[in-house]
Amino acid sequence: MNLARYCLTNARPEASAEALVVLGKGGSLHERWTYGELAAAVLAVAGGLTGYGLERGDRVLLRIGHSVDFPLAFFGAIAAGLVPIPSSAMLTSEECDTILADSGAKLVVHDGHTALPVPREGIRFLGAAELARLRTSKAVDFAPTGADDPAFLIYTSGTSGRAKGVLHAQRAAIGRTPMYRGWYGMTAADRLLHAGAFNWTYTLGVGLMDPWANGATSIVYDGPRDPEIWPGLMEKAEATLFAAVPSLYRRILKYGEVSRQSFPRLRHGLTAGEALPEALHSEWMQRSGRPLYEALGMSEISTYISSGPDTPTRPGSPGRAQPGRKIAILEAESGSVEPLPAEETGILAVHRSDPGMMLGYWNLPAETRSAFRGDWFLTGDLASIDADGYVWYGGRSDDVMNAFGYRVAPQEVEQALGSHPSVAEVAVTDVETAPGIALVTAFVVLREGAQADETALAAHAAARLAEYKRPKVYRFVEALPRTPSGKVLRRELKRN
Repeated sequence: MNLARYCLTNARPEASAEALVVLGKGGSLHERWTYGELAAAVLAVAGGLTGYGLERGDRVLLRIGHSVDFPLAFFGAIAAGLVPIPSSAMLTSEECDTILADSGAKLVVHDGHTALPVPREGIRFLGAAELARLRTSKAVDFAPTGADDPAFLIYTSGTSGRAKGVLHAQRAAIGRTPMYRGWYGMTAADRLLHAGAFNWTYTLGVGLMDPWANGATSIVYDGPRDPEIWPGLMEKAEATLFAAVPSLYRRILKYGEVSRQSFPRLRHGLTAGEALPEALHSEWMQRSGRPLYEALGMSEISTYISSGPDTPTRPGSPGRAQPGRKIAILEAESGSVEPLPAEETGILAVHRSDPGMMLGYWNLPAETRSAFRGDWFLTGDLASIDADGYVWYGGRSDDVMNAFGYRVAPQEVEQALGSHPSVAEVAVTDVETAPGIALVTAFVVLREGAQADETALAAHAAARLAEYKRPKVYRFVEALPRTPSGKVLRRELKRN
């Protein structure tokens, strides 16, 4: 089982079938790849990477912006039996350095336009010239990896204040099959336009892996990202499916021209990363005449709950467990492994037998063990399940924030801001500013004699944190609300 081979050959597409379309400014055709061309390029990259003396399972950090080089390097590394680490182009050098040190990557592949970790002995950096040469290397066959062998490593915010690696197996591709009908209703005839960048894991999975595994066409946009352009792009691309986060759908409705005559080939929209507000879904339905199907997921398993063609949307619920998924609601405090009855609220859990389940947290065996209770993986989400199987989200049981589709641990942001010389104490949480819109907000207690300088704090954060992690609002307070034991009461901050 090799994930790259599965994604490119599962549907047995014709070599001449259209696999990837990259649109440029105004919807102009920028690049077009057939399945035959794509497979050849991936295997050439695999051959090129194996020429650097890497061994099966070695990690490769990808620091590549929004270009087709990213998926070629990602799938090429997997094809070679290596373990790529996709990373956002928004990460700072300090954040990259943390990932490099933690992962033990032996190779960094970059395009010359992204922040890079500090060079260190024993780690090779391949720049733009070497990246271009990888495409023309001598091809090799897909590595004969097993279903439980490592495939890729993604880093997500951890409540310890540092990013933690989530290691996925080759079988993760098979673990995505319940989405095909349970969320997309996808066939080989579909054309899926994804609004994200190539280097976002949402795009890698929903925008590339799944369309290719079904022999469909993936469409990605590489131009100015003004919200009003998307209705026209859907029409020019003849998209039958469109995937984005709720906040983009909101901006499309605000700035774009959307009517029941718009994008005539689109069957429905897909949304994930944030909760879909009822009012947003209602307005989209009214103006476009097409439904939005929501999915709930996380880095450790991708999406596993959704609405879709066979699961009608119920406003306020992300849907039901996809076919074949086994989920349950467990008591939050007791440690019981017995599922709660319908309508009762507890911790949402996924059975460890799910093929999409991670192998574990990288180099964190104790944290991996603590994430499971018996045979159940604890998602950290509070929820209930009604008598019809619909899940009703009740928030996080921990403090992890959602910043426009990215999970962000407040501890990571607090550590960055706390190193500023003017800051005595700081607490960070997401504060709802409008229905469905929450902004990362920093509550700052200044040192004696320090002046409130939001600009200086923002610059300090910008040097240490990716843009999506940085506070959008700063509030200067006399003290932070705490429990008798000294723990910050983030829920109290949300009320301020």
